[in-house]
Amino acid sequence: MIHRREFVTGTAASGAAALLGVRPRSAAAEPPLETTKLRVALTPAICFAPQYVAGDGLLQSEGFTSIEYVKAPTGIGALIAGEADIAGTDVPSIVTQTDKGQPIVGLAGMHAGCYELFGTDRVRTVHDLKGKKVAYPALLSGRYLMMATILTHVGLDPHKDVEWVTSSPAESMQLLAEGKVDAYMGFPPEPQELRAKKIGHVVLSTTTDRPWSQYFCCMVAANRDFVQKNPMATKRALRAILKAIDICALEPERISKGLVEKRITSREDYALATLRELPYARWREYNPEDAIRFYSLRLHEAGIIKSSSQRVISQGTDWRFLNELKKELKA
Repeated sequence: MIHRREFVTGTAASGAAALLGVRPRSAAAEPPLETTKLRVALTPAICFAPQYVAGDGLLQSEGFTSIEYVKAPTGIGALIAGEADIAGTDVPSIVTQTDKGQPIVGLAGMHAGCYELFGTDRVRTVHDLKGKKVAYPALLSGRYLMMATILTHVGLDPHKDVEWVTSSPAESMQLLAEGKVDAYMGFPPEPQELRAKKIGHVVLSTTTDRPWSQYFCCMVAANRDFVQKNPMATKRALRAILKAIDICALEPERISKGLVEKRITSREDYALATLRELPYARWREYNPEDAIRFYSLRLHEAGIIKSSSQRVISQGTDWRFLNELKKELKA
């Protein structure tokens, strides 16, 4: 895994900024940053590539002089702990942590899709999971929450209708290969590895299957205290990440190589497949509030949250920066 300093200094002057015509002080006409320091969560999920690409000159062009990538199991956990200021994370986690009163806010959609449900020959549809074993890493993890919304959507009770088997991602994939569990929900690079090794088959893809493909599964989120104290820094950091999302859509080959060079992942082929498959450009088309509402309703139906969707939206999101940047970036 990459070290913090290594990531920041490795390719900060690369062609990412040049691709979008970013000048050294692209935001010179705006008020100054409240802080020039930014901490970004560094997690194993390669679908969050835009936040790593942003460190290749884009964040620097926005005036950040101290950029620290903080290694963390999950972006949402780093934000809640106050260890990171901004991070990519899954939408269901934003919903459930907002319901708990945690200091996080969703800022913009990053991409739709990325989660894929794999099953054995005993599972052809989601309905077939009734009475079956489903592997997952931890209660209320992103995978569990995504799986719970999918089960609820088809009328199954995630608390009663499936048998949950707790195991690490690597163990879960092995259990699926051995037929000891019936299904597993993975996200990049796991689906790419499962397909390459011919383990199970895809039962549902949130990238292509409705209604999941119509909503963001992952967003850019931030620590609420950071946003309140540093609105200009928040806007500029988000602008850099949105530009990086476009770069991931335009140059998947170059970015996948960079992810390997930075030691975020070891398999360039899996990274390239991920970048080609995910619809990054939809940050310009989809409404992130729709995604928050959709997952809030499903998780409320499942009895996982108590808050209404409107309460989650009002307390757990802040779209003012996105709305300004969409106009600026001609979304």
